[in-house]
Amino acid sequence: MSTTTTHDFIAIGLGPFNLGLACLTEPIDELDGLFLERKPRFDWHPDMLLSSSHLQTPFMADLVTLADPTSPYSFLNYLKENGRLYPFYIRELFYPLRTEYNDYCRWAASRLRSVRFGHEVTEVTYDEAAALYLVHSVQAATGERQVHRARHLVLGTGTPPYMPAACDGIGGDLFHNSRYLREKAALQAKDSITIVGSGQSAAEIYYDLLQDIDAHGYRLNWVTRSPRFFPLEYTKLTLEMTSPEYVDYFHALPEETRYRLESEQKGLFKGINADLINSIFDLLYEKSVSGPVPTRLMTNTELASASYDAASGTYTLGLRQHEQERDFSLTTQGLVLATGYRYRVPAFLEPVRDRLRWDGRGRFDVARNYSVDTTGRGIFLQNSAAHAHSVTSPDLGMGPYRNACIIRELLGREHYPVEKSIAFQEFSAPEGTSI
Repeated sequence: MSTTTTHDFIAIGLGPFNLGLACLTEPIDELDGLFLERKPRFDWHPDMLLSSSHLQTPFMADLVTLADPTSPYSFLNYLKENGRLYPFYIRELFYPLRTEYNDYCRWAASRLRSVRFGHEVTEVTYDEAAALYLVHSVQAATGERQVHRARHLVLGTGTPPYMPAACDGIGGDLFHNSRYLREKAALQAKDSITIVGSGQSAAEIYYDLLQDIDAHGYRLNWVTRSPRFFPLEYTKLTLEMTSPEYVDYFHALPEETRYRLESEQKGLFKGINADLINSIFDLLYEKSVSGPVPTRLMTNTELASASYDAASGTYTLGLRQHEQERDFSLTTQGLVLATGYRYRVPAFLEPVRDRLRWDGRGRFDVARNYSVDTTGRGIFLQNSAAHAHSVTSPDLGMGPYRNACIIRELLGREHYPVEKSIAFQEFSAPEGTSI
């Protein structure tokens, strides 16, 4: 079945960034957008919604506020409509609970006419004669196939979980941290648990399991290849790197320089909340009063190999301590891989591959205006562009800015004022030879 409506744009995937775009385009009469999401409802990392975990960005980094503070889709309006504004005010913490943020996003999505859940995109083709993208989808509930037409696309399919090659196909019940809550009960029934990873998710899981270590009696290990448990750098001058000026600076650098910086800057958005690091130490100290805590924290240690013995239900991990250049092994029954997420180009884009721009490493060549197609204004990318747009790419607070830029490209004019200069510091060398 083909639809006859031609949309100005179709957005594929509905994470926070495309949901923000839906909120910001809803009141714009000149833009007709359609948002397709394969899941039956909005869910943002549902198996990491631990009761005490919170965002690492303040509430103003919601779906809309930094582009349009008057929007009815703001986090503060969500609180007001749910009778929670004063309790949030009295709480005096800028950082929403993650469960609260997820509920806020569901609240916003439920008010949008342009959002279609349960629609999986299977293929994108291009009609040269009509100069339109054809988005083929199937509706999960009915199996009905549809073809939607649009002048532009916005890609927001997110980043799937990354599993280390050492664990590929070894069997057993190991899992990525993205499945933590659904696997937690079975995990805590084991004699030993090992977490591999160094970021916020690994720390949250370690802290959660450490709280229950006495009740369940397991041995708990935390292994990271990082030299230490890095805190998220959150000083104010560092935060100026999430600014339009820094995007301008970073994007203009040579490709190889950008890739080097992408690797070096991971601690700016993949570190651990400092309060959580301190809470982990405090909990370890409290538990150590009554005797040694059955836990080990190992830094500089990389997972090099892994095997699984089905008879004993045990994993043997081959580990390497890099600074000492020493190899050793660790056995564990439970294995949680908090190894992050990596972007994969969706298979549904294969028919339009020749319309996409690629850099020297085979990743999207993302333009300054967030386009990735050969026309420079046909297909736009949400997130997944740290190699081109620096730490601003995954930052929730930069989502409204990016969406304001994309809306400007879609309309051909500026609807939401796009701020261009907010930083006190200068990132580029001055013109000329002296200042």
